[in-house]
Amino acid sequence: MASYPELMHTALDTTDARGLAEFYRELLGLQYRPGDEPQDAQDIEDNADWLVLVDSSGRRKLAFQQVSGLPRSTWPEQEIPMQLHLDFAVSSKDELERHKRRAVGLGATILLDRAEEEDEPLYVLADPAGHPFCLLVGKP
Repeated sequence: MASYPELMHTALDTTDARGLAEFYRELLGLQYRPGDEPQDAQDIEDNADWLVLVDSSGRRKLAFQQVSGLPRSTWPEQEIPMQLHLDFAVSSKDELERHKRRAVGLGATILLDRAEEEDEPLYVLADPAGHPFCLLVGKP
């Protein structure tokens, strides 16, 4: 029987690895891989070259790679397309609104509001580094 590669995690380039890791840690309820946790308040402000977030079972979910520069996506304009985006499902319109407010409170910006669409209510947001992601009512 053939074996196939398995997805370890999705890695996002960013000019602020710690800041973006903190955004997604808070937004998704993840935790740092052992050894990647900030040691003190100053460490939260310092950049790291590579950080990994895991779920409560220790499975890798997201990684963050420090880069010196990164052009921000201009989506929905096509000058600098998304190139990659993340989709996060929630169970209801109430949960969609709650998580949209949380994301904005954590530093996200709204790029597209389709919350009133009947078939698939959603928001497209950008994380603090400019990576687009969707919050939508649906099943994972």
